[in-house]
Amino acid sequence: MMPRPHTKFAILIIAGAISFLVGISTGSSKIGLNEILGLISGVEKEYVSNILDFRLRRTLLSILVGVALSSSGCAMQSLFRNPLADPYIIGVSSGASVGAAIAILTGHGSSINIMAAAFVSAIITVFVVYYLGKDSTYSLLLAGVAMATFLSGVTSLLIYISGQSLHQVLFWIMGGFWNANWFKVKIAFVGSIIGVAVILYNSWRLNALLLGEEHALSVGINIERLKREIIAATAFLTAIAVSVSGVIGFVGLIIPHTMRLLFGEDNRIIVPTSILFAFTFMPAVDTIARIVVPGELPVGVITSLLGAPFFIYLLRRKRYEAKGQ
Repeated sequence: MMPRPHTKFAILIIAGAISFLVGISTGSSKIGLNEILGLISGVEKEYVSNILDFRLRRTLLSILVGVALSSSGCAMQSLFRNPLADPYIIGVSSGASVGAAIAILTGHGSSINIMAAAFVSAIITVFVVYYLGKDSTYSLLLAGVAMATFLSGVTSLLIYISGQSLHQVLFWIMGGFWNANWFKVKIAFVGSIIGVAVILYNSWRLNALLLGEEHALSVGINIERLKREIIAATAFLTAIAVSVSGVIGFVGLIIPHTMRLLFGEDNRIIVPTSILFAFTFMPAVDTIARIVVPGELPVGVITSLLGAPFFIYLLRRKRYEAKGQ
């Protein structure tokens, strides 16, 4: 028997709080939750405060990236009416990483320049993919995969010629939060609020669009305007996420579909619950990245290992649904 909706909400909030506490109390040092609680009570030393500061900004950044990518995934899947649409699958993440790589290699590697370059290239990528695949959702998916592959090749070429900037470019490809700072947290926070607000405001319109463009027109929705707003919002959120953390794939696929299994298809519910689940999923993945091997594993590697089987599951589920099973 499935729990009631308010029970599911409560479970999400509790799981998010636990994951957050585990995130700020886990790391390469032996400082754990007891020492952090000691800091709150004022009995611990300054070095504990410094470690907590690092873990706190890292955990918060991982949550904000999860919020941005999961909200983008929700909106894209409804806009394109394709459950496999995702900033990573559609190629937006690859486009943003190309922009970031170009900014670094041309000597304009400040955070603002990288974010601006990632945003512009993400916008261009979205419109190219949409133009190439506008005939059908199947064409859209193929165009996205082709564009992602092409842009990955461009990024590889940039790495090959990057010379001393090699390590900085590789950061964007692998994805992670080891370079988290409060400036990135502030940028991701403000950007996420703006982008998510646009998606939440249009959530009922996305519900109508899921029933077909004819139905959306019948309830007075300006479809072309809606498409422009959602594409701009998802490209903005993806560019923000990529610029502060590198390419972390499949988050926009795993989180929204997990919430759909629990809450159904209503975007007015799925978007907020995906945001809540980001508080659980991203700190958990980041914690695993910190402890699973000596040193640290890129977060993008873990999400790819989780996302690929999840993608195959969605493909098989969609095929069974098409057969009426």
